[in-house]
Amino acid sequence: QVQLVESGGGLVQAGGSLRLSCVASGGTFSAYTMGWFRQAPGEEREFVAAVRASGGGGRTYYADSAKGRFTISRDNAKNTQYLQMNSLKLEDTAVYYCAAGVPILSALHTSQGYRHWGQGTLVTVSS
Repeated sequence: QVQLVESGGGLVQAGGSLRLSCVASGGTFSAYTMGWFRQAPGEEREFVAAVRASGGGGRTYYADSAKGRFTISRDNAKNTQYLQMNSLKLEDTAVYYCAAGVPILSALHTSQGYRHWGQGTLVTVSS
């Protein structure tokens, strides 16, 4: 059973930066596509970014809201993925979830594409 633990959330002013981390255990980290999703209060969970396993070329994917501001990366030696978030906006406030799975391309942006989830870390952006 894969376990995912996020960290790095917190309170930051608009325009600031945060780096989220997600440590995986109990599975073959390098084989999984890793993703970040977020859920704001009263909203549905939405895709933020994903990075394919090395076998998939390590390609990265981003939601339009994240492009140019967020960077997803992974360190297979540390069983860890990261989300560097820059130029944060008020609307980035949400609980951020780490996810692992083997989604086909059409499912990569959906919660259904991922089997394993972390508990989430709260990011609050203030004005």
